[in-house]
Amino acid sequence: MSKKFKIVVLAKQVPDTRNVGKNAMKEDGTVNRAALPAIFNPEDMNALEQALRLKDRFPGSEVLLLTMGPGRAAEVIREGYYRGADGGVLLTDRKFAGADTLATSYALSMAIKKISPDIIIAGRQAIDGDTAQVGPQVAEKLKLPQVTYAEDIQGFENGKLTIKRRLERGVETVQCPIPAVITVHATAPDCRPRNAKQLMRFKHARTISEEQDNEHNSYLPLNTKESLRIPEWSVSDVGGDEINYGLSGSPTKVKKIENIVFQAKESKKLTSAYEDINSLICELISSHTIG
Repeated sequence: MSKKFKIVVLAKQVPDTRNVGKNAMKEDGTVNRAALPAIFNPEDMNALEQALRLKDRFPGSEVLLLTMGPGRAAEVIREGYYRGADGGVLLTDRKFAGADTLATSYALSMAIKKISPDIIIAGRQAIDGDTAQVGPQVAEKLKLPQVTYAEDIQGFENGKLTIKRRLERGVETVQCPIPAVITVHATAPDCRPRNAKQLMRFKHARTISEEQDNEHNSYLPLNTKESLRIPEWSVSDVGGDEINYGLSGSPTKVKKIENIVFQAKESKKLTSAYEDINSLICELISSHTIG
């Protein structure tokens, strides 16, 4: 009998950092997510693909997405459905608001304990924070082994996953017992596209909050089938000490964010002549840009 895994993918809906404007910050120093376009965090999409490949390799495995955020973050779970995931959970509660990586990892770890998966996979980092801290912090809180910078989950044998890691100066292959936490590097394969049948089947999947918010979701039919209901968990659902959630559990405070546009101080026009190319290479080497 082949192995079947329960896999949780940690996914985050993030502000599109290409469109940071003057209203991107609130007065309390937190990100004003309502003022920014929201997207599926790119490296979490790479993580989803690794989970789906495991599901393909081990039939009967289950892939669940776990995300934390306001009601609109349920879109991340729908995107997972469209690509082959089996379900998901949205952690949403005002008490989660304003969380830094420490409070976020605490909330996620409490939810993971409730789900009890075999494998937890996440993107290496989110583009809105670039800390790469949440995955390792979740592993520490759950007291699980972790493999970071994963590029490919190559197989499973004798109770251990074989994983290729992408490091600064090369690659390495490691083995890790399960349950474990794996964070996936951006060099991992891109996630597969949406499946048309999955899209038609799950396009009306939504949370209770979305169902009640008819003003913004009037295109959705009423009385969602239970099979299409996306679960919402609050602090009371996952338990734990409330002081560790949200702003009260977040020692990190954001002072400000800036939209920085890099501009070249000068430019040069080069021809295809050998002398021009050789001169450019010498200049790049001397400035330690390459070499």
